[in-house]
Amino acid sequence: MNKKSRLGLSCAIVCITANFIDAQTSIQVKNTQDFARNEVVAIPVGHLKSFLGKNKESDLRIKDAQNNYLTIQWMDNNGDGKSDELLFQAKVEGKKTTFYTIVADGKTQIPVSNVTTYSRLVPERVDDYTWENDKIAFRVYGPKGQQEALAGVKGSTLSSGVDIWLKRTDKSIINEWYKGYLTDPMYYHRDTRGEGYDPYQVGDSRGTGGIGIWKDEKLQVSQNFVTSKTIAEGPLRTVFELTYNPWSEFGVKETKRISLDLGSNFSKFESTFEAEKPVPNYTIGITLHKNEGEAKLNDKNGYYLHWEKIDDAFVGEGIVVDPNIVEKSMAFKSEIPDQSNLLVVTKPQKKLTYYAGFTWQKSGQIQTQKDWENMLQKQAQIIANPLEIKVK
Repeated sequence: MNKKSRLGLSCAIVCITANFIDAQTSIQVKNTQDFARNEVVAIPVGHLKSFLGKNKESDLRIKDAQNNYLTIQWMDNNGDGKSDELLFQAKVEGKKTTFYTIVADGKTQIPVSNVTTYSRLVPERVDDYTWENDKIAFRVYGPKGQQEALAGVKGSTLSSGVDIWLKRTDKSIINEWYKGYLTDPMYYHRDTRGEGYDPYQVGDSRGTGGIGIWKDEKLQVSQNFVTSKTIAEGPLRTVFELTYNPWSEFGVKETKRISLDLGSNFSKFESTFEAEKPVPNYTIGITLHKNEGEAKLNDKNGYYLHWEKIDDAFVGEGIVVDPNIVEKSMAFKSEIPDQSNLLVVTKPQKKLTYYAGFTWQKSGQIQTQKDWENMLQKQAQIIANPLEIKVK
């Protein structure tokens, strides 16, 4: 091979290598905790500028260390039509770092996840808003439901409490259960298909994660939500926003943004407030139903659990919140129906962020109260110590 040919070959190799580097970006995900984590992580679009400056957003793919393509989700959090962050699910062993690669490969289809998150307004059942992932499902109640409840319509609900649906399948059940409801109003109140059911009584309680204002040994609460907006359905994260008419003697206007990630037992609640008068606190609750379960309060680490038997199996409900904003907590018991609640009283602030979730014995995720407490402890550590992400 002559000198000119060698130079040409050398240039070709350099050019190919340069193009390959341009098309790839390394993502480093570090877990500082001593337990394995499998979580949805977010990369701000600003951290992808070098890649997106040379490639189309639609061509972006993520590979793991075994060269497998991963499911991804672009998020437009503010509704301006532009992506704000990129989501993917990271798996990292305790005290380890995992590496992923971003590549430009528009010819390869983004893998479709077998499981997903999902949420929507449900006009076929008055106007519930319902959300789920592969582990759990929730719902809250809307303005038509409130209207019917005030008019005395049987089966309607006047409540800003959060209902939970007990799942023991990883598939989506919202659409199927509501479709069944149309011909049989008891369809999802019986576990006849091995998927789970809804035996949970909310009433005027806080359900699992509803809020209020604690004053003079009473809880002031809002009524049903008045508007809803779906921000993202999934597959990795579902996000939506609810608004409430002014409530309490303090004239509180509330906007509540709720999100749920794939694989998590906890919904994230972010309530933003505007009040006409200074508010003494904002209080997060879990119903104690008929006070037959066990409550455990942990102000130091910011997690709170309730463990109760519903029908023939145990259910654990819980709240996780930054302990620095907690003023006090209590298991408040009342003879009045739906007024017994585990209450976490937090310092008043414009924005309150907390997590509320649950697990069911029949789902196979837990068997004992200690199992549930361990999940809550881990969630508190996860919130306090997020996975560390670097894009290079």
